[in-house]
Amino acid sequence: MSPLFFGLDIGGTKIELAACDATLAVLHRERIATPGADFDAFVAQTAALVRRAEAALGRPAQAVGLGMPGVADAATGCQLSSNVPALNGRRVAPALAAALGRTVHLGNDCQCFALSEAQGGAADGLPSMFGAILGTGAGGGFCVGGRLLAGYSGLAGEWGHGPASAALLAAHGLPVLDCPCGLRGCLERYVSGSGLAAIHRLRGGDARDAEAVHALAAQGDAAARAALAIHLDLLAQGLAGLVLVLDPHAIVLGGGLSKLQRLYDELPGAIARHLFRGARVPPVLPPRFGDAGGARGAALLARQRFTPSAP
Repeated sequence: MSPLFFGLDIGGTKIELAACDATLAVLHRERIATPGADFDAFVAQTAALVRRAEAALGRPAQAVGLGMPGVADAATGCQLSSNVPALNGRRVAPALAAALGRTVHLGNDCQCFALSEAQGGAADGLPSMFGAILGTGAGGGFCVGGRLLAGYSGLAGEWGHGPASAALLAAHGLPVLDCPCGLRGCLERYVSGSGLAAIHRLRGGDARDAEAVHALAAQGDAAARAALAIHLDLLAQGLAGLVLVLDPHAIVLGGGLSKLQRLYDELPGAIARHLFRGARVPPVLPPRFGDAGGARGAALLARQRFTPSAP
């Protein structure tokens, strides 16, 4: 009988479970609302979600993967910078492992997205890929040969907390913004969906989100059109840095902004302007699994760590 691998994608509003067989075919899926403020409720309801899936499939999972927002402190294992208040400062994986009576394999949710797109997704079969999330924040993951490389402290892919070019910010008349991570001038503050809305407000607009900026630009709003141009330039600069350091064979976009066709049309040329002559821009691709890839990627992570020889 084929082994089962469960993936849990933890979001600010929902927890999604995908129960997969060894081929990563999804056999069972369920979503519940995220208990945002009560840690004990989060652990209890997440464990119950796993048990319901096992009952529905008639057998236990070989391994459980957990895609978490934010990062885990390398020294303490406590979750940091999470958009789920109940999880900040908590050792989430050990608590859930104790509730389930088995090991839980922890990964960043953006890394799980990248892994899903590297295996069976938009970058399937490529030697390497970078998955770049552009949602409320900006994060990502780097895969080589279909396997996630998490790095020394598990931070590989946190490109959104690299610095935006000070010269570029000055050229566009933008201030150096504080970031909730504790640093200043992080790319995430400008290139994420919320960053695009922030740029519009800094240019005199009042958009609450990226969707509003695009709607205003379509109506001819000058501040919105300027915000889109600035956003594209800063995003291209950030992705050009990834190309220079990692030279991935493809960049797969995720998050809310990944639905915008204009990025696939305009980003390659914009990235090229931030590279030296002769450097090639890899394909910039839309995701195959969209927002459903996180749970699948967490299941892949569980399979990868449970069976190190597995792809």
